[in-house]
Amino acid sequence: MKDSNQSVQSDVLVVEGEVDRATQSIPSHTEILNWVTSYLANLLEVDPDEVDITVPFDRYGLDSLAAVGLTGDLSDWLEREVEPTLLYDYPTVEGLVQYLSSEFNAQN
Repeated sequence: MKDSNQSVQSDVLVVEGEVDRATQSIPSHTEILNWVTSYLANLLEVDPDEVDITVPFDRYGLDSLAAVGLTGDLSDWLEREVEPTLLYDYPTVEGLVQYLSSEFNAQN
């Protein structure tokens, strides 16, 4: 009987976790911009202030592997799917962040 109660409690925790994710606040444009800029700066081993958000990702030397890594980590942080091809559709930090911000605001 004790095992059955543990399983019920576990199911409740999963449901509560799903509710928490659903009600979690959407990051602001500035928060997304800061995350992407910091990520890119860390990757390039420069200060975030040195990242020009209008420069295309490929000018920073990001290849497809780096694009997949960035979008994968961004997906984890946002808890939403971010396709690696978005870096080709929106080839600058500024463009990517603007797109993501507008998409998240449209969903709410």
